[in-house]
Amino acid sequence: MNLYEHEAKEILAQYGVPVPEGHIATTPADAEAQARVLPGHKFAVKAQILAGGRGLAGGVELAATPSKVGEIAKRLIGARLVTPQTGADGETVERVYVETAVDSERDFFLAVIVDQSSGTVSVLGSKAGGVDFEERVKREPGIVEALSVSYDGAFDDAACTGFLDKLGISGTPAAEARDIIAALVKVFLRTDATLIEVNPLTLTRDGTFCAVDAKISIDNNALYRHPEFATLSSGAEGDEIEMQAQKDEINLVRLDGNIGVVVNGAGLALATQDMITDAGGRAANFMDIRTTATSLQVARGIGMLLSDPNVKSILVHIHGGGMTPCDTIAEALALALAWSDRKVPVVTRLAGHNADYARQMLVDRNVPHERCDSISDAVQTAIARAA
Repeated sequence: MNLYEHEAKEILAQYGVPVPEGHIATTPADAEAQARVLPGHKFAVKAQILAGGRGLAGGVELAATPSKVGEIAKRLIGARLVTPQTGADGETVERVYVETAVDSERDFFLAVIVDQSSGTVSVLGSKAGGVDFEERVKREPGIVEALSVSYDGAFDDAACTGFLDKLGISGTPAAEARDIIAALVKVFLRTDATLIEVNPLTLTRDGTFCAVDAKISIDNNALYRHPEFATLSSGAEGDEIEMQAQKDEINLVRLDGNIGVVVNGAGLALATQDMITDAGGRAANFMDIRTTATSLQVARGIGMLLSDPNVKSILVHIHGGGMTPCDTIAEALALALAWSDRKVPVVTRLAGHNADYARQMLVDRNVPHERCDSISDAVQTAIARAA
């Protein structure tokens, strides 16, 4: 689950990370009123969507007066904001965050992630933070430094000093930066986060740091341990279909292609996506059926693909194992096609636990589909049928 900026900042502030003072607003009048009670004489008005890239897309503006804050909010609230991370349809801005603008002396990038190679937590940092950071990394990949963190969240003081030296942070600010890093790691571990990003971490003209923008992503599989997140607005909103899929034990992200993909397991889903792309096709979704999903829940997930007019064919790629035998998916496919008035070509590649039984089940129930015994054939067939 991705948190809105204002929600992420609220959490960071609870752990001692300095953030600008701000308030959420859902109307232009509210935004103007909120600006009037903020300290300072310059304000930032920020569209609250769950995708990044807002700054370059016009979703973040500075205002010199409260009335200007109201004007910017009027333009943003209700509009659809398109960023490189939203897709072509963009996201509707339901609210803006109004905060005191920060005078920047220097901007940095700071993030906490799981280092996939070592399986440990790692802090990433760069002295090149700001709205164009991702583009700069593409041009200059060597500008990102890393600091290893142990499993309990501790890190070596000397290593941290070296890490900050590489970012150009020394002297008194280095002590504050070290405290901020420690706080970010603590948030990361205690919230079961998969990503915490502060960009920019600004060194203000008075020599102190401030997290001007922040992003936190929480591991969906750990949400049951965090009932406190159930009340967050980001947990109650989002793409309607994706939210329904979550309720049905299916991880689903809509993409802009025309091949509906039904897969069990995130790794298999990614591999299938790569094969479709390499073969010249485009997936309409990323689907990962969780091992606990029932055939009824999977049927509802396939039904979502059938209801999407952009989906021209469906590729069912299942490797049955443990709690997800192939016949569970076959039963779900039969149910989904029976429930839906819309028919599209269905290509199946079933392997593993109960694969033979599942193939026979599809035949016995007269489920229209094309059977393929290799994934490469299945991908090519699905692409051809979607053309």
